[in-house]
Amino acid sequence: MGHGVIFDCDGVLVNTEALVIDLEITAMGRLGVTYDRAEFIATYMGASEPDFERGLNADHRAVHGAGLPDGFFKQMKAEKYAHLERHVEAVPGAHAFAAALTAPRAVASSSEREALAMKLARTGLAQLFGDQVHSAEDVTRAKPAPDLYLHAAARLGVDPAMSLAIEDSAAGVKAAVAAGMTCWGFTGGGHCPPGHDRLLQDAGAQAVFATFEEIAAAYDAAGFASGGRA
Repeated sequence: MGHGVIFDCDGVLVNTEALVIDLEITAMGRLGVTYDRAEFIATYMGASEPDFERGLNADHRAVHGAGLPDGFFKQMKAEKYAHLERHVEAVPGAHAFAAALTAPRAVASSSEREALAMKLARTGLAQLFGDQVHSAEDVTRAKPAPDLYLHAAARLGVDPAMSLAIEDSAAGVKAAVAAGMTCWGFTGGGHCPPGHDRLLQDAGAQAVFATFEEIAAAYDAAGFASGGRA
């Protein structure tokens, strides 16, 4: 078994985190639940939809003594989906880096399948991954558990211990490392606050990069293309 390259989606391949984080914070703010933006990112970025919803419900309960109003998540999800359909773009350099890979490649995302497919299609990235697009809905345990990365590696037919994951969230980094992969952090999605590189390194990222050009240079130097690993 050789190596593969497995990408997170939101904030790595597409600019969605930058588009929806403030929308989510604003929606909660209307209900009297306020957040420091950096803390919100550290807590919820990379979380699966069920974990995200449980967390916001708990935050609302801590302030008001009750969970969020009925229909809150349905409305917010519709707002986010419509906003992303209009504004989602590929992260600069993501398409070129993924297209240049000779190794098998996949996506392993905490997003739900429908939204994941829309984002990849709207940005022209879907054709690069074919059926190797995997959602948290495909496994029992979401990130930071290793299940999604192990699932993606098995579907690709690659050895996790020889493979590379690219992540922008602490939960995602922890998932990839727990799966036995080399994980590189990425802060080029337009949403990462100061110090986010240290957060990723503390979670286990071997290195952190701000652009795909930097990743491409490191990838060539690391020997992945010849079957090695960093």
